[in-house]
Amino acid sequence: MAPTWQDIASAKQQALLDTIPSEYRLSPSQLPPDTQLDVTTFPESSGLFTAEELEITSTDASELLTKIHSGQWTSLAVTKAFIHRACVAHQLTNCLSETLFSTAMSRAAELDNHLKSTGKPIGPLHGLPISLKDNFQLPGVASSLGFVTWADEPATSTSILPQILSILGAVHYVKTNVPTAMMIAETVNNLFGRTTNPRNRALTSGGSSGGESSLLTFHASPLGVGTDIGGSLRIPAACTGIYTLRPSFGRFPTGGARSGLAGQEAVNSVNGPMARSVASLELFASSVVGAEPWLLDPKCVPIPWRDVSAPQEMRIAVLECDGMVMPTPPVRRALRETVRKLQRAGHEILSWDPTLHKGLYQCLGTFFTADGGESLKAILRPTGEPFRPEMAAYGSAQALSVQEYWDVQAKRSALATDLLTQWRELGCDCLLLPTTPYSTVPNGEFRHVAYTGVFNIVDWSAVSFPTGMKVDKNVDKETETWEIMSEDDEYVRDHCEFIFALNNGEPLTQSDDADKVHDMPISLQLVAQRFEEEKVIEMMKRVIEVL
Repeated sequence: MAPTWQDIASAKQQALLDTIPSEYRLSPSQLPPDTQLDVTTFPESSGLFTAEELEITSTDASELLTKIHSGQWTSLAVTKAFIHRACVAHQLTNCLSETLFSTAMSRAAELDNHLKSTGKPIGPLHGLPISLKDNFQLPGVASSLGFVTWADEPATSTSILPQILSILGAVHYVKTNVPTAMMIAETVNNLFGRTTNPRNRALTSGGSSGGESSLLTFHASPLGVGTDIGGSLRIPAACTGIYTLRPSFGRFPTGGARSGLAGQEAVNSVNGPMARSVASLELFASSVVGAEPWLLDPKCVPIPWRDVSAPQEMRIAVLECDGMVMPTPPVRRALRETVRKLQRAGHEILSWDPTLHKGLYQCLGTFFTADGGESLKAILRPTGEPFRPEMAAYGSAQALSVQEYWDVQAKRSALATDLLTQWRELGCDCLLLPTTPYSTVPNGEFRHVAYTGVFNIVDWSAVSFPTGMKVDKNVDKETETWEIMSEDDEYVRDHCEFIFALNNGEPLTQSDDADKVHDMPISLQLVAQRFEEEKVIEMMKRVIEVL
């Protein structure tokens, strides 16, 4: 009798746990209680880590490289420290999909020997452990993308990005969990289950790069790589309060990475760095682009990493609401406080009209389901794995004809042109807006990816960054009224971060979600034009300085 999909999933989860070294497994007495939602300080309070391990895993990527290259720390010691912390992170948040511990330690030891014998690193990332989202392929290791059918299907080739990172000296040690097909804004699938937010395990770490955001927030990776097709870098970064860069397609290599929607290229998936500092984003970007990835990936553009500066007095367009879902009170407060400080610092604030956003967002959803969900059904079929409820739209979608598909392409092109015209006529340097309508949400309650997805459709460069502000249930009370703009708007209004839900202006009882999200970080998004990755990073630095 063939195993059921549940049997395969259970075996895969156990096999993953079995790769954790016995000395890193938490006993029942060592596990924090389920009621302990914030586990970010567990390594420091548990007594399970050495002082050196704690110091290593609290050190930023750039400083780690300085210490490795100077011989103060070995790559092997650094790799072992992050392996230990990643093992604990997985046991507390379910953030991993594959482990590469043995090959990682062998690689680190080889790098140490090379440095000792030659006195020179092999590249700018020599000895640095870098975590990878599950879709990046490595020989002999599965890239399941959360599909039960692909649970034990090892890759036979290496994606181009990991190839380049290896050339630069990086150490691959873990791959991280993703939602099914990487097409859900939270990280949950039928194979591994749900990844949670280490700041509060009752809340989502976002998706689809939510395994990465959870691992990084737990300080179990110094630098990670995720992907973004509708917000999959920026959403999890915002949910956990870290930094990310969403580049234009072609700036970083994407060749050889696995997809649940292979061949869907109307909206291209891009990959980018996720980290706890801006410096780490720049380290990744300058190193990868400096390796001339266009020599390996035919879809990469031959643009070197450039030395640019942001205007001293920026013209910043501000989007407060996208016309579909009103941001929650904490996010509106963070945006308005940021705008106030920017104005006080001499930057010019302009208003951005969101009229075109709804049409662009509709195009995004149409492209994703244009095949009637057949690509996903074909992957699910061999094991009888069902569609998850978050992916109901794919299960019920009707395939478009070629003519209908071309019509949507033409509509997108026209809207993208109109959006570019709007940008040019406004004369702005960047666009400031929420990354998501909220800081984060309880597991299973994420709705609305238009604040990020619109910029995937037009392929503009973007960053998400923590503002330093947090949700405050004593301050963030709803005081405004508006007409419901969409089903998502109604859902968000009823479920997410509203300290008091309003009914025709009358406050109702306090929302339970207010307590859940209290003290969570609030992030914002900064957007620039295509291939302006350097510029948007420099402008983000200016905004952060003001904050």
